[in-house]
Amino acid sequence: MTLPTNYSWSAVGGRLTIPYEAPQGRRVNGIGAYCSAGPEAGRLEYRLRVNLPKPRKSKKGSPCGKTAPEGKAEALGERGTPEAVGPIDSDLFLEFIWTQVAGRPADAAAGWRCERPCVIVLDNYSMHKSQKVQDALPALEAADIYLFYLPSYSPELSEIEPIWRAVKYYELPKRSYTDVWELKQAVEAALARKAQSLRRDNFKTDNLLQQAA
Repeated sequence: MTLPTNYSWSAVGGRLTIPYEAPQGRRVNGIGAYCSAGPEAGRLEYRLRVNLPKPRKSKKGSPCGKTAPEGKAEALGERGTPEAVGPIDSDLFLEFIWTQVAGRPADAAAGWRCERPCVIVLDNYSMHKSQKVQDALPALEAADIYLFYLPSYSPELSEIEPIWRAVKYYELPKRSYTDVWELKQAVEAALARKAQSLRRDNFKTDNLLQQAA
């Protein structure tokens, strides 16, 4: 709920106060893919999920009758949807690859394949190498989708890491949020701006290369 603050400025002799919001089980997690080459270079795809505090049952004898929201509906509030809540697990990871990265339509026929080979570069996060993902490899490769794993502890080799850093440290000037759904909206807006700028910058680069040729 409060993003890291590495440094800031304040008036000489003054004290800088930075608001802080205890997370209390509230968090926004994201998964993304950046097309760094090919006809779709510059395309950024992403999906966000919200973690909510686990509801606790009422304690007998409690003067208030309950100690936390009784169910997910109460925790969702007016802006949340059940589909936006939950972990980013292997099932979501594979769905993200099939639908948003590879572009497989919902009514795809058996034997569907990508228009061109799709190589997805990944770090060694445990979810990326889970048993479900390993079991899905034959189907992915049959559709011309291939997973390539970077060497361990080599984040500098991933072209999406600078994008995450730019969004987290520069596209979110407000650092602390009291409402998790407000945080999710802010992250979505920041990612949308970043996706637009990446497309625009890639388009300018392509035009310069064409002019140079």
